Amino acid sequence: MAILGALAIAFSAVLVRLADQPPSTAAFWRCAYALPILGLLAWREDRRYGPRPRRTRVLSAVAGVLFAADLIFWHHAIANVGAGLGTVLGNLQVALVPFVAWFALGEHPTRRVLATLPLILIGIVLISGALEHGAYGENPGLGVVFGVLTGLAYAGFILVLRAGGGDLRRPAGPLFDATLVSALVTLPVGALLGELRLEPTWPAHGWLVLLALTSQVLGWLLITSSLPRLPAALTSVLLTIQPVGSVLLGIAIFSEAPSGLQVVGVATILSGLVALSAGRGGRAAPQPAA
Repeated sequence: MAILGALAIAFSAVLVRLADQPPSTAAFWRCAYALPILGLLAWREDRRYGPRPRRTRVLSAVAGVLFAADLIFWHHAIANVGAGLGTVLGNLQVALVPFVAWFALGEHPTRRVLATLPLILIGIVLISGALEHGAYGENPGLGVVFGVLTGLAYAGFILVLRAGGGDLRRPAGPLFDATLVSALVTLPVGALLGELRLEPTWPAHGWLVLLALTSQVLGWLLITSSLPRLPAALTSVLLTIQPVGSVLLGIAIFSEAPSGLQVVGVATILSGLVALSAGRGGRAAPQPAA
């Protein structure tokens, strides 16, 4: 489920590019268009299993604030420092989640995870194009700040959403709360930044509807379902499939031609994922923290 979810959210960058909307606008409509479906699924869960505990809903709301920050910071990092380094910094969650989970949740990262992290990070750097000419944008310093904030927000979002999704019967409820809060947060932030467009236009909103259905609904439902079943560190590494998928989709849809270093980066990440998953078949997944 985590792998399929990561592949689904790999379409995010492609669909945002096709929609061609400001960062806060894309973030708001991505969440808003997903709310009816997620709301219906959450209502069915509550009707079947009863209302969710207040603590769970509070954690989901906090995750929503972090997700809104992640989306806005990520788009601004790309605008200021370029897609290359912005992608590197945005995926710092790979390195941050295992250690945050270690200190906050007591989940000790395995030796396999620790040995694989450098390989994954090297692959992300190579895919991003940060080692090649033209990786930097108009304001690298500000872009680095936004990029670091993206990585921190993404790491926090994954961990908090995981903590609020301990009931394996209810993947939609926590995601609905997080998505609703994200939409509400992006409204004032987008208005303050002067980049919020609420009037529907075609075909931009068609792409944003597709973004909501594939990434926010299908992709994150799969990921939300897998989070309580997997160690946080493993989930974090599996989500690096997203940048790999984005590169492949760019080739297929936009006829992009990745460099030799980017191809090596794809191979490096895939090698790391194979090494990470080897020998895990017989292990039972640890139970989520209370």
